[in-house]
Amino acid sequence: MENKVSRRRKAYMKLNIMTLFFAAVSFISITLAWFAYSGLITAKTEVNVKAWKIEFNKSGTEVSNELTIRLNDISPGMETMSETIDIKNLGDTAAAVSYEVASARILNDELDATDQDKLKDALSHDYPFHIDMSISDNFIRAHDGTGEFNISVSWPFESDNDEADSEWGTKAYEFQVEEAKKEEAERRYSLKIEIRLKAVQYIDEVDAIDYNYRPGSIVLYDVVNNTKCSKISNTCLKTYVIDKDSRLSNTEVHLLPDLYNDYKTGTHAEIESKLSELTSNWTVTNNLLKAEDILQVVSNDIKESIIIRPNLSNIPIGYLNYENRLANQMTNVISYSGSYRFTNNNYPYFSSTKCYWLSNTYNETKHFALKKIDDNYSKIYGEEKTTECSIVPVLEVSKKSLE
Repeated sequence: MENKVSRRRKAYMKLNIMTLFFAAVSFISITLAWFAYSGLITAKTEVNVKAWKIEFNKSGTEVSNELTIRLNDISPGMETMSETIDIKNLGDTAAAVSYEVASARILNDELDATDQDKLKDALSHDYPFHIDMSISDNFIRAHDGTGEFNISVSWPFESDNDEADSEWGTKAYEFQVEEAKKEEAERRYSLKIEIRLKAVQYIDEVDAIDYNYRPGSIVLYDVVNNTKCSKISNTCLKTYVIDKDSRLSNTEVHLLPDLYNDYKTGTHAEIESKLSELTSNWTVTNNLLKAEDILQVVSNDIKESIIIRPNLSNIPIGYLNYENRLANQMTNVISYSGSYRFTNNNYPYFSSTKCYWLSNTYNETKHFALKKIDDNYSKIYGEEKTTECSIVPVLEVSKKSLE
């Protein structure tokens, strides 16, 4: 009888996607927690302010800008589930778009929503399951501008975190037992998160998004004359903005020269001399490309940007904006001899068939490098220090010089 009960508790529940409401935990194992996912509730809404209009759509149907997540019946090893809300600007004024987690509760714990970075970091990293959210572009132009809000739920099967799986499975089971004793109308979901999408009229204020310098924007820049230029040459380089969130208050912008240029190559020991040789007549401040420069940008893709660790399940890179999360994560990736992967389609300016040295040390015999895996993906990985890789600087340019 005891074995039958144990088997029942470990039975997988089917994943039911109906609307962007995730159903509550209904049955959970003593050793593994199970959750269920459903989609976005369809509700018609419009945001009309003066001469502008923003629409939120899922699969062509207008939906509410207030979303509620309830998790139930997802399990370790589940296929990553995701939803996309299309954002359309049909008005005459550009829009600044953002999102906030209005409230979050996990079992009996109400998470503090005051510090949004801390809360989003916790949902992304502090549990055996990962809840990640992102907006493709915080600036949406007038008339026909579009953007996406994405949400992803995943739970790796082989995470090297069996203790956390068991701990949260036990907590969730005990929570459900207590809730089952209540009247049905009083029972709570095991996990509930409320998200609010916000669209406001774009205004050129000090802390507003600098729409001229969004990630991937192309800038032709003369590295000798320190000016904007119009025709590519030995000194007029095609570059890409790699700042994740440039604001009007930022006086400088970071530009990455096109990786398909013919740069200096060398072993890890030759990085400094090769970089100095490459930039000897340049007048712009520059430094070797860092892993952090790339990860801050590609982590916004919560569907495809992942961490790969040998013999373990892939996990999303996740939210990296809180305190030392990025540095700690890189240390963890190195400890597992892991690497990062992202799509060439979303970030073509980080894609090259040649390997490029990054400024970060991997271990005693390897250094971080960037290289294209195939037509679909590129990686940030540990490369042997004796390998010949290219060197590319990141340019720190005054916005005034680009006017």
